[in-house]
Amino acid sequence: MDLSKAVWRKASRSTVQNDNCVEVAGAPNAVAFRDSKDPSGPKLIISTSDFQHFANILKQL
Repeated sequence: MDLSKAVWRKASRSTVQNDNCVEVAGAPNAVAFRDSKDPSGPKLIISTSDFQHFANILKQL
């Protein structure tokens, strides 16, 4: 999947001083994740339905 034009964003609770963040970007029918310290490194890509399921589980915690 080509993510060269993806718009990456950090969580709103991330701080400028702390680069230990996960960034997320939307892609067609998917959500991509990467380590903010290594933007050219590996990415994790999951379907939007799997992401929605994951987010719902987190909300229950």
